[in-house]
Amino acid sequence: MAAGSGQLLLSPSLLHNYTRLRLISLPAHRKLQPLPYSVALGIFCVPTNSCTYKNLTVRIMTLKILVVLTLLNVVNGSPVVTVTPGSSSVDLSAHPNSVPNTAGEGNQTSNGEEVAVELLDTVEDVMATVELIPDHFPAQRAAHVVRHYLNTLYGSPYRWVGLQQVYSAKSEDVESGKKYQLEISVQEMISNTKEHCSAEVVFPGEEVKSAPQVNASCEALLKINTTAQEEALYEQYKTSQLSTNNLPDSYGHIDNSMKPFWQLGGVAASFVMLNESTENTLYNMAQVANVTQLETENNHLRFNYHILLHEMISQEIIHWKMLVTWAPAEGVNVLQTEQLPKCHECVVPTML
Repeated sequence: MAAGSGQLLLSPSLLHNYTRLRLISLPAHRKLQPLPYSVALGIFCVPTNSCTYKNLTVRIMTLKILVVLTLLNVVNGSPVVTVTPGSSSVDLSAHPNSVPNTAGEGNQTSNGEEVAVELLDTVEDVMATVELIPDHFPAQRAAHVVRHYLNTLYGSPYRWVGLQQVYSAKSEDVESGKKYQLEISVQEMISNTKEHCSAEVVFPGEEVKSAPQVNASCEALLKINTTAQEEALYEQYKTSQLSTNNLPDSYGHIDNSMKPFWQLGGVAASFVMLNESTENTLYNMAQVANVTQLETENNHLRFNYHILLHEMISQEIIHWKMLVTWAPAEGVNVLQTEQLPKCHECVVPTML
C-alpha cells in the first residue's frame, strides 16, 4: 500500500512472485509462451495445438493470481513498506526488505498463508484444465481412440463404428498421464445409425508403454439388429475357404460380396490401432491387402488378415498381420498381431 493512500502498488517483488508462481504451477518439462501483452500481466499458455482459454477465465485467473501475490508479499516481504498514522514508534532502521513488526502480525501472516494456499490451489485447478478446439488434432486423436475402443466392444462384419463429430473436448494433466474428456457423436457406418456419447481417454505418460485407457458407453449401438445378416454370413462361410486381395482396389472399388470382410478387417484393425495409439498418432485403416480364411475351429470362423494402416501425422503406411476369429454369438477377437517392416514407397489406396 502507498502510505495514507489506500492504493495497491505492484512492487518489483510482486512481479517476481508472479513469475515464480507461474513457474511452480507448471511441470518442469513445459516451456512457457507469452500471450499478447493485452492480457493483464502477461498470462502465459502452455503451447498445444489448441490452447484456448476463455477471456473470462483469463480475467478470473489474473485476479486470483494478483490476490495470491499480494498475500505472498505480506508473508515474504516487499520493498514497498506501508507506514500508517501513529506508527512513529516502529523501528525503520531494519533491513529495507523487512516488514515492520506490528501488533497482531503473527495472526495476519498465518491467515495470509492459509488464504494464499487456498487461492493457489484454485488457480492450479483452473490452469490444469484446457479447453480444446474440437476440429483440431489433440481433440480428434482422442476421439478416434474412443471409436477404436467402441469397435472392440461392439464390432462385427455388419457393425462398424466411425467418428462423426467432436462437440467439445478438454484435457488435463493427471498423475497417470493426460486425461481427455469428450462429447462426441459416432456413426455405425452400415446402418447409418448415429449416437451421442460422453467419453474419457487417459493417455499414459511417455515412459509407460501401454494402450490408452478409455471409459465410454454407447449402448444404443447394441440395439442395431444385425442377427439375420450375421447368421447368413456365418452359415455361408462356415465350410468355405475365402481368399481375396486389395479391399479396396486401386480404383477404390469393393465388391458387395466382399464388404463384410472389409468391415471385419476394419473392426479387427481397431484392436491394433487402439493398442498403438499415443498422443502423437492418428490411425486409420487404408486397405485390406489380403484376407485368407483358415479352417473353422470351435465354431469360430478364422482369418489371416494383412492390413495397411495409415498413420496420418507421419503419413506412413504401416503393415500388420492379424489372426482374427469371429462368430455371431462371440463377436470379433484378434488372437495374434505382427507388425511388418515399414514400407516407405507405399501409396495410400484411393478410398470409396
